[in-house]
Amino acid sequence: MRKSDERILITHVGSVPRNPVLRDLLVRQDRGEPIDERALERQVEAAVRAVVAKQLEAGIDVGNDGEQPRAGFSTYVARRMRGFGGHSKRLPARDMTEFPDYAAMLEVRRRAAARIADAPQAVAEVRYDDLSEAARECDLFLRCAEAAPTPFVERFMTAASPGTIATVLLNAHYDSHERYVMALAREMRKEYELIHARGLVLQLDCPDLAMERGRFFQDESLERFQRAVELHVEAINQATAAIPADRIRLHVCWGNYDGPHVHDVPLEAVLPIILRATVGALSLPLANPRHQHEYKVIARHRVPEAMLFLPGVIDTTTNYVEHPEVVADRIGQAVEAIGDRTRVIASTDCGFGTFAGSEMCAESVVWAKLRALKQGAALASQRLGARVA
Repeated sequence: MRKSDERILITHVGSVPRNPVLRDLLVRQDRGEPIDERALERQVEAAVRAVVAKQLEAGIDVGNDGEQPRAGFSTYVARRMRGFGGHSKRLPARDMTEFPDYAAMLEVRRRAAARIADAPQAVAEVRYDDLSEAARECDLFLRCAEAAPTPFVERFMTAASPGTIATVLLNAHYDSHERYVMALAREMRKEYELIHARGLVLQLDCPDLAMERGRFFQDESLERFQRAVELHVEAINQATAAIPADRIRLHVCWGNYDGPHVHDVPLEAVLPIILRATVGALSLPLANPRHQHEYKVIARHRVPEAMLFLPGVIDTTTNYVEHPEVVADRIGQAVEAIGDRTRVIASTDCGFGTFAGSEMCAESVVWAKLRALKQGAALASQRLGARVA
């Protein structure tokens, strides 16, 4: 993975808002409604081309396709793999039961969104026999990026981790959670290796390593959740064994919604386990009000020297545009925690469009936030004695 001795590079976590036409097509497809597949293909290609250009205009150094071809960051795998059907019945997060009026507000906002709590479930042995959709997604992004007038410093592609899939697309086939997770690791390895073979950095999306404490594992003890995190990290390591660690970045979060988050697991409880993942970069959301203090945890546990740190310095759940001074302050905290500015790549807390139709930030605000990220990184570079490009 690229790092810079000259300035603080910037990236984001993956998804950006889809235009209304594309969003509608993806949601309808996700719900099993008939759509014009050719129209969807045209919309996806135009959208990827547009978001590549917008990222470069905003100054993004390490970019991707904005997850434009997907209805959801995790549920997309049900379209690509065999063995899924029916509907999962995910427990509501503890936030939703303790604050039912907030849950009602969120439900109203998500009425036109892709499926989140009722996605398909595993009803048979999961198999990833056809990688053509994943290959088309990678190839489209590469074509659009290579046609752009200026290049990204580096390019990445997101993929759901085995543990994330297992806690969203629930198990109705395997006799244990462990067997299901390991079966997913065996099959998702194929997609991960395809992304790597295309020359892209692989980003594994792993909210299961934090968020699911308050959802899938909400009725379990903290110790039981920590054992599950150990299992999920081991699944990641097995699934990525053929990929060099420095070509993998791992994103962990507590859920990309503007709720109370009072039941979030402390980073202190899971970070030592997360750091066992054989990856080259760690992405954590530290701009939101619930977790801004946890730079202290990073400093105490010391991210390994070979690992880059991608702190979230932009909140993805609010339409406030962060002042560049605030962004620079947060980057400074990250550098202080890590002890090496060359290992910090400034990022966002999470995606801006994790599920089509569930966006919390207006599209124009998203791009303003990313421009503020660029401005803040330039300011932080000056403060830290780097040469600003």
